[in-house]
Amino acid sequence: MEEGFYIDFLNVWHPAMRVAIIGFVLGWLGLYAYHHIRLLTLKEYKAKYDHISKYQANLFFYSILSLALGVMSYLNTLRPETVALAPMWFFVRLFVTLCIGTLIAYIAWLVLNYSYPTKIQRKLQYFRYKPRINPKTGNRMRLLSEEEEDVHLDEGMQAEENVFSVDYDVWIDEVTNDIKIEKYPGYLQASQCDRCNFQTLRLEKEEITKTATEDQDGELIKHYKCSYCNRIRRETKTIARLGASGKLYKLPEKLHFKDEMDKKVKTVELKIFSNDGKSRSFDFPSTLQAQQFLAEYESETVE
Repeated sequence: MEEGFYIDFLNVWHPAMRVAIIGFVLGWLGLYAYHHIRLLTLKEYKAKYDHISKYQANLFFYSILSLALGVMSYLNTLRPETVALAPMWFFVRLFVTLCIGTLIAYIAWLVLNYSYPTKIQRKLQYFRYKPRINPKTGNRMRLLSEEEEDVHLDEGMQAEENVFSVDYDVWIDEVTNDIKIEKYPGYLQASQCDRCNFQTLRLEKEEITKTATEDQDGELIKHYKCSYCNRIRRETKTIARLGASGKLYKLPEKLHFKDEMDKKVKTVELKIFSNDGKSRSFDFPSTLQAQQFLAEYESETVE
């Protein structure tokens, strides 16, 4: 009776796995095709930039995950004669396929976190700085420098750039003086102010009102201030009770750069490493802007 039930189960399992193979492979191909077709249909370089920054990493992960599930489904159809001998062999095969699928997903996660961001960044830089064409006249537009673009940005936009929460690119048609302003995420995070709606609400200081101990949680108050409209906001947070935790690292107190008047400096690259093995790179057109960035960054906790 039990043996007959087991054989009936396998007669359903193996055809189901063959159908799953087709479904997961089609899902993998579909995600890959959707991404590239979507890029082809987007005409604006800024739209391509936004699509890549928002969706490409997730599409990559889910397509690899779909492929891993397809491989697992295929492996679960192998050696049906051996599996039919005893349920033990079914679970052995299932365990091996789960290990292989998990390994594929883990490798994809490693690539996504350590190697793939560099590839995405190169593609983003390509679409961000590719020369724009004025749709009205067909003229080639020029990207203004940080100093030139401030004339075309209002005070709120300049405030967002000053705290590095948002970066604006200003393109100009020098024949007609038509202006195109594009908004990009900045190097540092800032919250959107509920009064002026600009991303200029930054953490100013933290005040511990109750010290955490091994027996009870602590409490701190975070003080936020909008650099544009001076809106002040406070948030109360809980500090976890003391326990084993990693050390916090801070930036060096003194950082030296070449003088701003040194015209040989084309790009300043900062690379910041955290104690979890990850790193972040930042590029600036001048030493002055790099120093301003570090002044903002020093107020952030680097874990």
